Amino acid sequence: MNISKLIALANDSGGTLYLMCLLLLVALTVIIERSRYVLSMQQGGEALMNLLRDHVALHSEPARALLVKFANLPHARMFHAATLEPAGAPREAASGHLEEVLMHEVPLLDRSLWMLDTVITLAPLLGLFGTIIGMFNAFSVLGDAQNGASQITGGIAEALIATASGLLIAMIGLIFFNWLNTRIRVIVHQLETIKIMLLNRAPVADEHAVAARLRTA
Repeated sequence: MNISKLIALANDSGGTLYLMCLLLLVALTVIIERSRYVLSMQQGGEALMNLLRDHVALHSEPARALLVKFANLPHARMFHAATLEPAGAPREAASGHLEEVLMHEVPLLDRSLWMLDTVITLAPLLGLFGTIIGMFNAFSVLGDAQNGASQITGGIAEALIATASGLLIAMIGLIFFNWLNTRIRVIVHQLETIKIMLLNRAPVADEHAVAARLRTA
């Protein structure tokens, strides 16, 4: 099948195959960009969690080097929020501040995934629309008694290419959409784990001791 044949098929589908190419381009762009982002984020989260497991001080040189390396990750911003807590701060206050950072970061993790979700839903519908238009073109040759049957059969086969294209794009998008959502759930769990690890290792004061100091002040 040459280029001229593909162009003819795209024109017979009412131009929907051109839109299919655009949807495929959008889907691949989102898949590649988000996949690279979430994989680097997950790897950075594992490195920062290992830092806490080794009980390395947040102000030590290895910790600072690792935080600079992963400065654009939400995990590092949680580390930064923990370092801003004053010595002897109540655990409840520190937990609230880390939770605030977590709430700001989580909605940003699935950025652009709505585009992939839209492509998954729209591609089969657009393919069906292109097939219907192709069917109209195929049955327009009914007036030709000699070649009508063969032209209709060939026209229907060509019209179904639009539906097949839409289903193929949707299947590719669905596989990566579910995979990306799984990675995002892992990253959210990392953030929640890092929050607990930071609270357990931060030099925060016991609330009862803080209350006692306030009463005696």
